[in-house]
Amino acid sequence: MNTEKLMRMAGAVRTGGKGTMRRKKKAVHKTTTTDDKRLQSTLKRIGVNAIPAIEEVNIFMDDVVIQFVNPKVQASIAANTWVVSGSPQMKKLQDILPNIINQLGPDNLDNLRKLAEQFQKQAPAAGAGANMAQEDDDVIPELVSGETFEAAAEEGQKAAAS
Repeated sequence: MNTEKLMRMAGAVRTGGKGTMRRKKKAVHKTTTTDDKRLQSTLKRIGVNAIPAIEEVNIFMDDVVIQFVNPKVQASIAANTWVVSGSPQMKKLQDILPNIINQLGPDNLDNLRKLAEQFQKQAPAAGAGANMAQEDDDVIPELVSGETFEAAAEEGQKAAAS
């Protein structure tokens, strides 16, 4: 062992000079429960109240919907704060739209019409591209009489060798 290297390592651990105790490093593990307690105490300070009997929460973002099923919902109207906790699921708007139509009010129906028009504009463009690809796949080239794959491969190897 290299004694000089060991002395340097031992010197880095000491808190004082020669003859003092080595520092005792205690690993501090931070648990998630402390974060939860801190969050709950902050929410209590704001004055949030639990809102019972909410089956579903949907958060709309462009084409994606974040959906919480049976979440824990807390709210503070005075602080303009809503807390939704639970397991989220990312879903596309098209997948969730049939289930939420009956939940929309009259003011949101106009927004729904706009979304439907956007989807209709996008759908024909996507459908046309899919049909073109399908037509290209259906076309099968005619076979050349007297020519086989093996013969073409041999000719290709001869051409590559020369």
